[in-house]
Amino acid sequence: MRVLGIETSCDETGVALYDSERGLLADALFSQIDLHRIYGGVVPELASRDHVRRMVPLVREVLERAGVQRQDVDGIAYTAGPGLVGALLVGGAFARALAYAWQVPALGVHHMEGHLLAPMLEERPPQFPFVALLVSGGHTQLVRVDGIGHYQLLGESLDDAAGEAFDKTAKLMGLRYPGGPEIARLAEQGAPGRFVFPRPMTDRPGLDFSFSGLKTFTLNTWQSCVQAGDAQEQTRSDIALAFEQAVVDTLTIKCRRALKQSGLKRLVIAGGVSANRRLRASLEKMAGGLGGELFYARPEFCTDNGAMIAYAGCQRLMAGQQDEQGLSPRARWPLEQLPAIVS
Repeated sequence: MRVLGIETSCDETGVALYDSERGLLADALFSQIDLHRIYGGVVPELASRDHVRRMVPLVREVLERAGVQRQDVDGIAYTAGPGLVGALLVGGAFARALAYAWQVPALGVHHMEGHLLAPMLEERPPQFPFVALLVSGGHTQLVRVDGIGHYQLLGESLDDAAGEAFDKTAKLMGLRYPGGPEIARLAEQGAPGRFVFPRPMTDRPGLDFSFSGLKTFTLNTWQSCVQAGDAQEQTRSDIALAFEQAVVDTLTIKCRRALKQSGLKRLVIAGGVSANRRLRASLEKMAGGLGGELFYARPEFCTDNGAMIAYAGCQRLMAGQQDEQGLSPRARWPLEQLPAIVS
């Protein structure tokens, strides 16, 4: 089965074509970072309008690169949520109109399920069951995964997601958008040990997260340095390193707990923050120490992309699922509400 995947949940327009027998045939992505950078964050209306401009050219590009005609497409999957409602409407309306014109089924896909299943696109995909850490700009969750749709939420952030904390902290320190990569870049030049930040909620039982206080702690540290006349680039790098280490250590501690409590040995990390090299190295070491394995997607499939939507949609379309009602984008959508695929 060949499925065209369309991703428009936020500020990336992603299109991909996945074949259930041959794997990923082609994918294309347009990022709106330059469009939103001057505003310091995503402007929803501008994001929606840009998705409109990019959709048709990207679909044509993917079909051409895959060497596939439109009559060879068997279904269309699109992101139905969670995300920016306007952006979701653009992608959903386009996908459903295209499916109607091509006379193929359409299916709205959960954005975070797409992220969760992105490592399945690799040559060595994880086998069920496993523990997944979904860590992005909007979500930080630990989930037990026993199959597609068989999800048990183990813990989540009670306030800011890890990626959101990265972006907000960078903005508070005067760094450009998007903040996560800027923090990681500065941290490479940081001096270890100069600043030591707290590891929130690691001193109490449970698998929930909280990053809002860490963000405030970082701001207060930076402001204290500025007031003391120490606003040098090296100081900024040292603070960035301390912040990044605190986030990585917190995520690692919680993942270790999740693996021990579940009795599982496989850990999957997915979402934009999963591309962070320090996080990958820390989790690789932790999982190895427990006799387990770490799985993740290649960097280009960690951030929002059409390939993950095409793959997730293909699995569900092959199971006989498709849209039964009208277009209904969801800004919020609990992962546990998804129907399970019976193998």
